[in-house]
Amino acid sequence: MATRFDDHFDDSDLDRSVWLPHYLPAWSSLDATAADYSVADSCLTLRIGPGQGVWCEDDHEPPLRVSGVQSGNHSGPVGSTQGQQPFRPGLRVREKQSEHWGWTPRLTGLEITARMDLSPRSMASCWLVGREVDPRECAEICVFEVFGDTIVAGESAEVGAGLHAFRDPVAPEDFATSRVPIDVSRFHTYGLEWTPDEVSFSVDGRLLRTCPTPPRYPMQVMLAVFDFPERGGPDEAAHVPNLVVDRIRETP
Repeated sequence: MATRFDDHFDDSDLDRSVWLPHYLPAWSSLDATAADYSVADSCLTLRIGPGQGVWCEDDHEPPLRVSGVQSGNHSGPVGSTQGQQPFRPGLRVREKQSEHWGWTPRLTGLEITARMDLSPRSMASCWLVGREVDPRECAEICVFEVFGDTIVAGESAEVGAGLHAFRDPVAPEDFATSRVPIDVSRFHTYGLEWTPDEVSFSVDGRLLRTCPTPPRYPMQVMLAVFDFPERGGPDEAAHVPNLVVDRIRETP
């Protein structure tokens, strides 16, 4: 029986055979999309410090800054439209990416134990997305998405989970948020169970919601923290958002 994926982040750096510390670099470059991260105390920390630039600054609206890692990557040649998660029609590859398939789960369980420190202008998320080797295989399964402006400190937050179809002609659009009575600044375990017929989402083992007819193709895993400079007020500008991941694994 194959060993199920399980990363405790026990080394001094990311396992580069699995993780690429960049966010969708085909639309920009590896240099310009490098994550601000560290691996220490058996945790991966993704943060957005003062030096983190705007992602795809001359093209993406609204402006955003992001630190992310992804478990797969590829693109077509420069000038082509073959890339992952294009954010507008006709987007062209700026830097050709080598093929990298570090972890591409399919029809499995997944758990991620994480905490986050967010301001009203930031967000953290874990999601699975089609590899887009076939451009139709582009749907998303969002394990969790938390915006800082939904957090009631120490009490609750709105947790988004579900499916995004994007350009997949078959996958449904089925995404919703639920207010969950947790302190997201402390570690919690966000999970999914993915079968051919449905995908269910949970927080600390409690069912959040279930979506029927999910995509069935292999997907890569994405972890990221985002900052939206146009949101919030001047008091949030100096805040350093972060997402701290203690463990991510496939479950039986």
